[in-house]
Amino acid sequence: MENNILQWYAIRTRSNFEQKVYDILCNKAIEAFLPRIMVMSRRKDRRKKIYVPMISGYLFAHTDLNPEEHIKILQTVGVVNIVGVKGHPVPANEDEIASLMILDGTDHTVQNRSYMKTGERVMIMEGPLKGLSGFYIRHKDKSEKVVVSIELLQRSLEVEIDGYALEKLPKL
Repeated sequence: MENNILQWYAIRTRSNFEQKVYDILCNKAIEAFLPRIMVMSRRKDRRKKIYVPMISGYLFAHTDLNPEEHIKILQTVGVVNIVGVKGHPVPANEDEIASLMILDGTDHTVQNRSYMKTGERVMIMEGPLKGLSGFYIRHKDKSEKVVVSIELLQRSLEVEIDGYALEKLPKL
């Protein structure tokens, strides 16, 4: 299965092990990406902004998945498996990873949603999330939202955005 083409693979982790797995993979010289969002955390005496994983239980590794790296990843403390079909790892869609990279570290209102396939495809054309593509939805409260779907994980993320910054993309 060695093809020397670097691709992004989703790695499922044990609960709350995302950062630990990320750190270990980086120490093993494997490029890893842990998309995170900023949230307000309530402490006993104060509120504080902290980063948490955008998709709990998952991070991504950029690898050609040669046998040696495959074993290194699977033997990493906290790794459950590499996401795939019938036991065979499947690479994630590059455009979906690019959208997650744009969202990484944002303090915009991002919420996990159940996977969505329907809706108009849109791209954010201005502001800090420029270049992010996803699906447009409008909620009862009339706020504009973009949903970024990660097909491989069957997960979606919802971001609140000003409608004027959106542009409809052609159908696939």
